[in-house]
Amino acid sequence: MPKCEPTTRLGHIRRYLLPIVSGAPRTLRGMALFTTIDHVGIAVADLDAAIAWYREVFGMEPVHEEVNDEQGVREAMLRVAPGDTGPMLQLLAPLRPDSPLAGFLDRHGPGVQQVAYRVDDVERAAATLRERGMRVLYDHARRGTSGSLVNFVHPKDAGGVLVELVQLP
Repeated sequence: MPKCEPTTRLGHIRRYLLPIVSGAPRTLRGMALFTTIDHVGIAVADLDAAIAWYREVFGMEPVHEEVNDEQGVREAMLRVAPGDTGPMLQLLAPLRPDSPLAGFLDRHGPGVQQVAYRVDDVERAAATLRERGMRVLYDHARRGTSGSLVNFVHPKDAGGVLVELVQLP
């Protein structure tokens, strides 16, 4: 296959994401960018009602709740099953009508809002992604759930998915 540099965002997606899903090695340019899936974020209008629904229908229990004023959300992290230590489900409700999450709900309604991947160093991961032509939303990481550091890749550069980078505290 001839080597060529992509000239469009779609070219970046084809060059960097397709090898991952097609079974090629999971390292890109010698560096594994993500260590695991951290969580999937679900936008909801009413956090208490959503928690009750996930508890009643799926048997999930929240293991952590908090308010993040900086991001304008109230959130809950739910384990899929008791004792499970894998990726979690994050329910997110807007705190105010001008929050980015409220805008998401206005445009798309409730549902999957983001996929979050754990990284060892969020600043290094963001720099690597910028070098690869991705738009990273913040110049520097911000506070996320439970004191984590987070940044985001613009969905237009990631196949329509808001990608969150999460560095645990």
